[in-house]
Amino acid sequence: MPRMSQNPPSLRPDLAPAARITDAPRSGQPTIGMVSLGCPKALVDSERILTRLRAEGYGISPDYSGADAVIVNTCGFLDSAKAESLDAIGEALAENGRVIVTGCLGAEPEYITGAHPKVLAVTGPHQYEQVLDAVHTAVPPSPDPFIDLLPASGVKLTPRHYSYLKISEGCNHKCKFCIIPDMRGLLTSRPAKAVLREAEKLVESGVRELLVISQDTSAYGTDWKDRDEKFPILSLARDLGSLGAWVRMHYVYPYPHVRELVPLMADGLVLPYLDIPFQHAHPDTLKRMARPAAAARTLDEIAAWREMCPDITLRSTFIVGYPGETEDEFQTLLDWLDEAQLDRVGCFQYENVEGARSNALPDHVPDEVKQDRWDRFMAKAQAISEAKLAAKVGTLMDIIIDDIDEDGIATCRTKADAPEIDGNLFIDEGTEGLSVGEIVSVEVDEAGEYDLWGRRVS
Repeated sequence: MPRMSQNPPSLRPDLAPAARITDAPRSGQPTIGMVSLGCPKALVDSERILTRLRAEGYGISPDYSGADAVIVNTCGFLDSAKAESLDAIGEALAENGRVIVTGCLGAEPEYITGAHPKVLAVTGPHQYEQVLDAVHTAVPPSPDPFIDLLPASGVKLTPRHYSYLKISEGCNHKCKFCIIPDMRGLLTSRPAKAVLREAEKLVESGVRELLVISQDTSAYGTDWKDRDEKFPILSLARDLGSLGAWVRMHYVYPYPHVRELVPLMADGLVLPYLDIPFQHAHPDTLKRMARPAAAARTLDEIAAWREMCPDITLRSTFIVGYPGETEDEFQTLLDWLDEAQLDRVGCFQYENVEGARSNALPDHVPDEVKQDRWDRFMAKAQAISEAKLAAKVGTLMDIIIDDIDEDGIATCRTKADAPEIDGNLFIDEGTEGLSVGEIVSVEVDEAGEYDLWGRRVS
């Protein structure tokens, strides 16, 4: 099976890494392949499906030819992602012939079967039981309890030293450009005990970094009617920070109580890193998006976060070319970015998505204008990134090692870098004795537009 297909980072800043499966099935063992598309939340779903299948005695095949059937976990966030999912389903059908479809695009079964009528079954997002039922029908299980053993951490599709930790499903926001609530439902938070139990098992199995994900991380637990505290994410973050691993927060909406998360970062319990989807800065654009339209107050919040935790890294994503976006509105976004000086920035050009309310808005922006604005936005963001990284030359940093190639060059990340979506720090000499997943100190001696280079000091 090829490397998991991915949308370009410029379009999808929340990509999950490719699957890594190396287990060799036993003789006669039924085997299932998996193609996992889209964001880390979908990757967690894939891990859960494969863990259940492994527990039932199925082998996990790393390629089409070795699989008795293939599951394609789809993405349906953008029309381009839908097209990519249909392509992946078509490739799996051509290479294997027995395909089960699940994930976000599975919420539109007629869309899938209209393009690929030969798929064996279609299930929606986080419908684990239906996926298992479809697998049982296509490939009956044949477990051997004396041979089939499941590792305590389950099946992981990421390197063993980091793992995504999904704390909730769904979203209560009504953004006009997004159909996630239609696909995944309203906010449903996992019990804190279940999240902590999973996190503890991951850390016990060797995970050094927990990447906390959801559709709306800062709203975690606010769907509980009889909760003991107003914002349960605060105690969850504190408890996760006590496990001894790096804890990185993704998809944090800038509610006022985020100010209470930042001291945990200053104290070292949680990584000083906030991934916040601002989307735009002009109040009229934000209103058309049905987003909070308080960009000026957001700048005040950013200043407050930085005052409490000077080392904090801020990542965000933006949409350019949203329907009705004028040149003045876009210029406001550029000026806001100048003032905000965000450390990590992703941007994608607006696309219509079937079922999104934004499709019906007037004054859609021509493609060539969207491309021009994307180019200008990314040039601004790149200049900010380059200047911020240049200021890190000569400083000492803790880094986590993701890979060491055959030439001894180590690909690493600082606390400011999430896997796959941010930059890297490279160590190109003196890596003898280092291992993947190790956390060491380096001195930064060179900086580029998005990456750093350093030498080991401990």
